[in-house]
Amino acid sequence: MTATKTIFTKDSFIGDIVKHSPAASKVIEKYFGNGCFTCPGMKVESLSFGAMMHNVDPNTILEELNSLEE
Repeated sequence: MTATKTIFTKDSFIGDIVKHSPAASKVIEKYFGNGCFTCPGMKVESLSFGAMMHNVDPNTILEELNSLEE
């Protein structure tokens, strides 16, 4: 059985990204700070919304997230 790699998008919820890929926590913290992990909004806020709120290019974050090893 071959595992398929999940590709994150700008519409992916931050909480889902972290839940699916624990290594993503470091990337989220790098760009958004550690406040995301205690914010209830992480379950309903998209990566693009978080990027807008933190004045970061979402494509930069996506590139890094999607290059993580499973």
